[in-house]
Amino acid sequence: KMCPKVRVCVVDLNQKQIDAWNTDDLPIYEPGLLDVVKSSRGRNLFFSTDIDAEIIKADIIFISVNTPTKTQGIGAGRAANIKNCELCARKIAEVSTTDKIVVEKSTVPVRTAEAIRRVMKCNDKGLKFQVLSNPEFLAEGTAISDLTAPDRVLIGGSQTPEGLAAAEFLAAVYARWIPRERILTTNLWSSECSKLVANAFLAQRVSSINSISALCEATGADVSEISRAVGMDARIGQRFLSASVGFGGSCFQKDILNLVYLCETYGLTECADYWNQVILMNNYQKKRFSEKMVAKMFNTVTGKKVSILGYAFKADTGDVRETPSMFVVRDLFAEGAKIHVYDPQVTRDDMWSEMQYTCGISPANTPKLDENVITSENALAACEGSHAIAVLTEWDEFKTLDYEKIYASMSKPAFIFDGRNILDHDKLREIGFEVHAIGKPDPNVFDDL
Repeated sequence: KMCPKVRVCVVDLNQKQIDAWNTDDLPIYEPGLLDVVKSSRGRNLFFSTDIDAEIIKADIIFISVNTPTKTQGIGAGRAANIKNCELCARKIAEVSTTDKIVVEKSTVPVRTAEAIRRVMKCNDKGLKFQVLSNPEFLAEGTAISDLTAPDRVLIGGSQTPEGLAAAEFLAAVYARWIPRERILTTNLWSSECSKLVANAFLAQRVSSINSISALCEATGADVSEISRAVGMDARIGQRFLSASVGFGGSCFQKDILNLVYLCETYGLTECADYWNQVILMNNYQKKRFSEKMVAKMFNTVTGKKVSILGYAFKADTGDVRETPSMFVVRDLFAEGAKIHVYDPQVTRDDMWSEMQYTCGISPANTPKLDENVITSENALAACEGSHAIAVLTEWDEFKTLDYEKIYASMSKPAFIFDGRNILDHDKLREIGFEVHAIGKPDPNVFDDL
C-alpha cells in the first residue's frame, strides 16, 4: 500500500493458509487488515506456495517464520528453536541464482544472523548474501497503525561497506512513508538483542504493577489510583501500568525465556534470575486469580456454572497463545466447574489446539473436558444461570452488556471477577453482584475506604 511500485509476495508451504489469504476470509483477525490486503492484492501484493520461483525473483527476502520455545533437548523450556530460520536459509541458498539481501524478521536469539550467514555462505554458486536484522515491533490489535506510523524501525547489519549498503537499501524502502529520523541502524547483534529487551521491559512493567495489585487487595489501596499517580511521573510514563489477570500472547513469555537462556549461557546467573522473576510473577498472578475465584465462592466450584468472558489474550485479536484465560479455565476445570466460554473471535478448535500445546490437555486425553467446557454463541447465553462471571479479555462489548438481565438469570449470590478492571464495579454492586477485581479493595473486607 505504501510502496505501490514494490512487488511483495508472501509464500508459505501451507496451501490452505495461502488460499485463505487470497479470499476475504483471512486466516487471522486484525482490525483494518482486510482493507489493506484488498487494496493491494493482485496489484503488487501476492500470496503463493511457489517458494522457489519467488526466491529467484526477489531482491530482498524476509524470514518471518515461527521460532517457538524448545520443548525438549538442551535449553528446553527457555531457548528458542531456530530450526525454521535455518531451513529458510538453506532453501534460499539452494534456489537463488543472484545475490540477495536476507532479512531476519522473526524474533531470534542474539547472533542467529551469524548462523544464517554461515549457512548461505556455503553455497557453491559464488553468490553473496547480506544478512540484516529488522525485528518486528507491531502489536496485535493495533498492527496496522503501528505499521503506518511506527515509533521506530530498527535495521541491524554488518558494519562493512556491503553490510551498510544493504541496510541503507532496506531503509530506503521504509523511508517512502516513515520519517528518516525514525529509522535506526545498528550492528546486527544490537538489533537482535533490542527486540528481546523491548518485550522484556514491557512484560516487566505488567508484572510489576500486578505484584502491586496483590498488595493493594491486602491493604485496601486501589491499584488504578496507584497506576495513575505513578504514571504521571514523566520518568515512568503511563503505558503498560494496567493491572490484569496477567500477560499472554506469542512474544512476551517466549522472548523473556529466550533472554533468560542467553544470560544463563553466558554465565550471567543473577541476570537470568532477575528476568525469570517476571515470568514467575505472571504465573503467580494467573494462579492467584483462579484461587481467589474458588475461595470467594465458598471454597468450591464443583458442579457450578462459571462463565468466562473472553479467551483471546487481548482485545482486537483472535490469538490465544499463552492466554491467561486458558490457565484459569484449566484450574477451574480441575476444581470441577462447568465452564461456559464466550469470545467474539476465538473458535473452539483454537482453544483446544493451544490448550493441548501449552498445557498438555485435550478432549482426547482428558475425560469430561469436552462436556464441561462449553463455548457459547454470545455473552448472554454464556452467563445465563451462572454462579459466577470472569471477565478475562477487555473486549468493549463486555462493558455494555445488560447486567441487570444477566443478574436476574444467575444463581445467588452472583459473583463477578473482573480480570481486566473494565467494568463499573459500583453499578454492578448496586444491581446486587458481589464484585472482585484485580488490585481493588473489597468493601466487604474494609470499612474505611
